[in-house]
Amino acid sequence: MTTTEPNLNTAAQDTSKLGHHAIPSYLDPNDLGPYAIYLEQVERVTPYLGKLAYWVETLKRPKRILVVDVPIHLDDGTVAHFEGYRVQHNTSRGPAKGGVRYHQDVTLSEVMALSAWMTVKNAAVNLPYGGGKGGIRIDPRKYSTGELERLTRRYTTEIGLVIGPEKDIPAPDVNTNPQTMAWMMDTYSMNVGRTATGVVTGKPVALGGSLGRADATGRGVFVTGAEALKKLGIRLEGARIAIQGFGNVGEAAARIFHDHGAKIVAIQDVTGTIHSDGGIDPRTAFAHLKQSGKITGLADTDELTRDAFWDVDCDVLIPAALEKQITEANAGRIRAKLIVEGANGPTTPAADDLLAERGITIVPDVLANAGGVTVSYFEWVQDFSSFFWTEDEINKRLDRIMGEAFMSLWDVKEKHGVTLRTAAYIVACTRVLEARALRGLYP
Repeated sequence: MTTTEPNLNTAAQDTSKLGHHAIPSYLDPNDLGPYAIYLEQVERVTPYLGKLAYWVETLKRPKRILVVDVPIHLDDGTVAHFEGYRVQHNTSRGPAKGGVRYHQDVTLSEVMALSAWMTVKNAAVNLPYGGGKGGIRIDPRKYSTGELERLTRRYTTEIGLVIGPEKDIPAPDVNTNPQTMAWMMDTYSMNVGRTATGVVTGKPVALGGSLGRADATGRGVFVTGAEALKKLGIRLEGARIAIQGFGNVGEAAARIFHDHGAKIVAIQDVTGTIHSDGGIDPRTAFAHLKQSGKITGLADTDELTRDAFWDVDCDVLIPAALEKQITEANAGRIRAKLIVEGANGPTTPAADDLLAERGITIVPDVLANAGGVTVSYFEWVQDFSSFFWTEDEINKRLDRIMGEAFMSLWDVKEKHGVTLRTAAYIVACTRVLEARALRGLYP
């Protein structure tokens, strides 16, 4: 079903994307990077904000940006310097919340976009947080565990003035994990002179982490995907699933869909692409990946080229890798009826329009992958109270919040005749700007 939305110029680099204010000097006006996608999404939702559009410029600028130098001693005795970021996009509804990624291609624009999407995501599922994000420009595969520990501890110290249990709560993201969070928590605790378990989430359970956190993002992808299949009249049992990205999110989503009777027909990760009409057991595939170091070569599967992944015949496509994977170049080839975004920002606005014209439903990232931050919220609450829930309690609470959020956004989608993404932005931006309006400006 084709939706009716504002007809906007997709040239997100246009200075008009920032309203009557000039583009900040720290962005390239000729290439705004990933932040351009977010800005265009805000433009699309503005006509639906009514009187709150008065405050919309608030959404277009991060509240705080910290760029830090992260020097460490390498194992060979030399000193290396790395560029680190922490961006707090908005804190109108509560402390900033968002992950930290280690990747060689991290940029300020990317971290800004990710922090902004966290603002929208937290508001879309009605968590009492704003949006934050962090990153370091490093290829962690090239460094030892000791070097990564020293990097993490120095980075935590450098951003320590802006993070805290009631200020900004980091979490794992690309190439970071519970061990990374343990180092961050310990470093922050040493610097403030007390154990502060609530400064980060996604920690090991032994240090105040929550049960259910490891699968939380993938479980949220499943819950929202299953609800969308119901709305589309497609049976979950036997539904064919293609997954791009087989890390924490993609593997968990594949496993949970498989356990509910769906058929995983294709998996792509950084090492290659495999396909099987008869279905792939994700547990077997993950064991093979761990043993061999690559997804290809799994018994009873065919190897596809990277580009051929977009031609796979499936009911559900789950992009769970990085940003800007679905573009104008491949959107016309996608054969799925439903896309559930496990990654942040995997679909460009131009591709969004093409997919909508083709009647393909998208469960947007700001809803689909909010399971992780939802259980991070549970972890934060448990750390403050020093009272911990069972995994069954965690999963039930997560399923309820994600299911209710999906139904609420679907109702808005139907009411306005828009995509589910725009519906999410209507709800989220309304909540953020209501808080901004009520708080006013100080001084």
